[in-house]
Amino acid sequence: MAHCPAYQGSICSLCCTLDARCGDACKPDARLASQWSAALRAILPRRVWPYLDTGLGHFLLLTTVIVPLLAAVFGLLYHQELRPLQELMPDAARTAQEALRAGFLKAYFALLVIAGIVAWWLVLAHKSRQVAQEESNRQTHLLVREIESHRQTDQALQEAKRAADEARRAAEQANQAKSRYISAISHELRTPLNSILGYAQLMGEDAALPPHRRQAVNVIRRGGEHLLSLIEGTLDIARIEAGKLTLSARPMQFADCVHEMAGLFELQAAAKGLGFRFDVVGTIPEVVRADEKRVRQILINLLGNAVKFTAEGRVTLRVRYAREMARLEIADTGPGMSAAEIARVFEPFARGEGAGASAPGAGLGLTIAKMLTDLMGGQLAVHSEPGRGSTFVVRLFLPQVHGVTSRAAAPARPRGYEGERRRLLVVDNEEADRELLVQLLEPLGFELRTAASGHDALDLLAAGLAPDAILMDLAMPGIDGWETLRRARRLPGGRARVAIVSANAFDKGLDNDAGVRAEDFILKPVRHAELLDWLQRALSLHWTYGERPAIPVAPVLRASDAVRPDGESLASLAQLVQLGYPRGVLNKLDEIESAQPATAAFCQAARRLAQAFEFEALGRQIAGGPGQEALR
Repeated sequence: MAHCPAYQGSICSLCCTLDARCGDACKPDARLASQWSAALRAILPRRVWPYLDTGLGHFLLLTTVIVPLLAAVFGLLYHQELRPLQELMPDAARTAQEALRAGFLKAYFALLVIAGIVAWWLVLAHKSRQVAQEESNRQTHLLVREIESHRQTDQALQEAKRAADEARRAAEQANQAKSRYISAISHELRTPLNSILGYAQLMGEDAALPPHRRQAVNVIRRGGEHLLSLIEGTLDIARIEAGKLTLSARPMQFADCVHEMAGLFELQAAAKGLGFRFDVVGTIPEVVRADEKRVRQILINLLGNAVKFTAEGRVTLRVRYAREMARLEIADTGPGMSAAEIARVFEPFARGEGAGASAPGAGLGLTIAKMLTDLMGGQLAVHSEPGRGSTFVVRLFLPQVHGVTSRAAAPARPRGYEGERRRLLVVDNEEADRELLVQLLEPLGFELRTAASGHDALDLLAAGLAPDAILMDLAMPGIDGWETLRRARRLPGGRARVAIVSANAFDKGLDNDAGVRAEDFILKPVRHAELLDWLQRALSLHWTYGERPAIPVAPVLRASDAVRPDGESLASLAQLVQLGYPRGVLNKLDEIESAQPATAAFCQAARRLAQAFEFEALGRQIAGGPGQEALR
């Protein structure tokens, strides 16, 4: 191996021998041209040196060589031809010599012209080859530089990709850690919060409490309810981000829903002195297929924001339906938003810079509405200008369901079921939750056994208890609900139907090895109708109906005698009813009754419906629609 100046690197002897394109760059003095140029520089003056390496200089050098060489050749031939002529024709020797000289001179000059042309062609060819070689070397050098640049770029891209992968993995781990944290702490947050609200209610009912202390208790209660709404909103966002929020599409009374929402927020707008306009463009279907809870949640969030941030003017709800696409437009005459505010209005906890910055709320309503709309395959857009209000437009694909034109009457609450008595096992570490299920199911004829932990449940099953169904909590001390189910499956007769009754919303629909399907999850707070529907499907029950058991109450109150609360209070109450949170509904009714004593009859009747878990009737009562006779 040796260093090659042409390639600027090491080269082996074999490659050096085979490659002649370098022009022996490693031995410049060994070339004839270099030696000839050195000789001329030694003979000629210095001012002539710059012209030696030009094309004209090379041509003159070749001519200097060719002219005497041709002259010598022709002179030799001339003398060889002249001697025989002088011997054969001595008398005409002079004439023959002149003729021969003239012929040789003509041939010499003709050949000299041809030699000059050939020499010039050789010079041009040499220069062209030299220029081509220099261009080839230049292109090769550029190509080498480009290859090196690509190598460096590829290396930088690989490093950037590795950094991006690390950042993505870190972000995924952080998101998973956040979801795990929210999933683990949600149940722990609700338990003390419920205690805070419960004791605040007890203290508020104490007649001996001084007025200033009563006001402090009311502040505690309102703060607790606000914190509960924050927890619910954060859980919704976390469930959507984690991909664990599933939609339950079923026939929905669309026309009744939008009219109910309009009636509800018309009252709230009137309480603030605002106008409310409800327009239906064309006709809207009675029944569509959608997740009614999520559609209502979107409308409640958008209409609630519109009323909240509008100080004067009016709020407009416009509904249009065409080709199975519903367009819901909510417009207000509020302060409006700038382009910068619009860009971040759907971010969690984002608040406006104008009037909205001081308005109550956590800034989660629009975020949840946007996420739910995207999850349902729809679009949510906003158009706004500062000082000219805002317009939110929701587009949802809601296919019409034909053959169903009116809402079926809600069945009465069952009093029992036909056939043999069914045994249920309730496993929950919270005594209050166990007692709630016992109070709901024992009057219907079920035989209930309770267990405060997974170990207690396994002991009961090992002792011979053979329940028809198990209502299992997941977050329990000792062994959790999943491990309890796995061990129960291995016991003799451990094939009872299982429903997961959990406050952890992230576990719903989770893949598991215990054979629990997504429809076997019941989220806390438990809705009575949902639990009874599951029992009917799981145990093939046939309910029996009759007169509703009497609830001990004070003297009978009529709907005509009940004074309704203001619109804002009704809207807050409707949101709690929509969530199916009985304790929150009862607390809100206590707050309304304390702040508006004239509504005591209304609150007392609504409290009876909440205690009986008649949330549908209570929702219709709040909206002022059919069902007010439930006040009786």
